[in-house]
Amino acid sequence: MAMSMTNTPKGGKLGAYIQLMRADRPIGTYLLLWPTLWALWIAAEGVPPLHLLLIFCLGVWLTRSAGCVINDYADRHFDGHVKRTRERPLPTGRVSEREALLLFAGLMLAAFVLVLFTNGMTILMSVAGLALAFSYPFMKRYTHFPQVVLGAAFGWAIPMAFTAVQEQLPLIAWLIFSAKMCWTVAYDTQYAMVDRDDDLKIGIKSTAVFFGRHDRLMVGLLHIAALALLLVIGAMAGLGVWFHLGLAGAAVLFVYQQWLIRHRERMPCLKAFLNNHWAELLVLLGIIADYALR
Repeated sequence: MAMSMTNTPKGGKLGAYIQLMRADRPIGTYLLLWPTLWALWIAAEGVPPLHLLLIFCLGVWLTRSAGCVINDYADRHFDGHVKRTRERPLPTGRVSEREALLLFAGLMLAAFVLVLFTNGMTILMSVAGLALAFSYPFMKRYTHFPQVVLGAAFGWAIPMAFTAVQEQLPLIAWLIFSAKMCWTVAYDTQYAMVDRDDDLKIGIKSTAVFFGRHDRLMVGLLHIAALALLLVIGAMAGLGVWFHLGLAGAAVLFVYQQWLIRHRERMPCLKAFLNNHWAELLVLLGIIADYALR
């Protein structure tokens, strides 16, 4: 995923901002959005209110973009030493540190303005979401489990979806959040396996480094935990055959991902990470179909 070796890519400063926000690479948005939509559909027991659907879709894009910006700011002294990231805008100087912080603040402010169109409980929840988005990139300096913090950050829109729809936080909201956390730790471990050799050299911590030769086993166990939680969620929500077909499709893709990462090679591990978007989407389509075809 390394960029072109030139320091002046097409698009100039705007192109650098787009790259910094990963607006040209929507995979992170998908991985955030599909579980958020799981929560909205289950909370609303069908199609959610249109204004909430728009708020959460745009909010996911804004917060994911902001998260990418602050991640690159936190890693600005390390990315130049990693093959996959050395051509990013901050290590190459195409975006200054001040510009990156201003961009992060602007994106988060826009996301907060959207939240103001929900309710008081959701507004309060958004403050914790901001703290998670800001703190995650710095965790890899201090703990081998930054992926757990990422899981909380990526999943925080789930309880917010319930407060926006129901103005309460039932048990099922936290079970969906937990399933998303397990799944996120699994796929971000796959992602960290891509950079593990470089991370070991420069002292960056990750679950891929911590799990070592047990990485595939732990990814598999986390996938099983996510599927088990989703089965419980389906029973609590009264979801039927379409939902379970979606889960079965996700399980097949989990097996495929294990095959991809079997040799722990960079590109197959990256391919396994990217494949999670399709697995999450299958679960969403199962939920939507189940409510629509009742």
